[in-house]
Amino acid sequence: MSKLLRLAVIVVLVFVVVLGGFWYRYVTNTESPYQEVGIELNSRMPEPIRKWGCDKLRSNFASAVPPYGCSTGDGTSWI
Repeated sequence: MSKLLRLAVIVVLVFVVVLGGFWYRYVTNTESPYQEVGIELNSRMPEPIRKWGCDKLRSNFASAVPPYGCSTGDGTSWI
């Protein structure tokens, strides 16, 4: 049973590291704030992490329309 538990923990950690790395690469990129997978990952992050990600995106793309998860109710203003 210990080997199965260890395997499950390793799989979960790899999953978190891969998705976390992709999210971090998305919020710190300088090409486009409109990558679908990045938008989805960022919009599902807990509030403080999503806010930090949106702040990073805003610093790189201040004149762009904010992506889903980083906009206010009107969809044109950054949070």
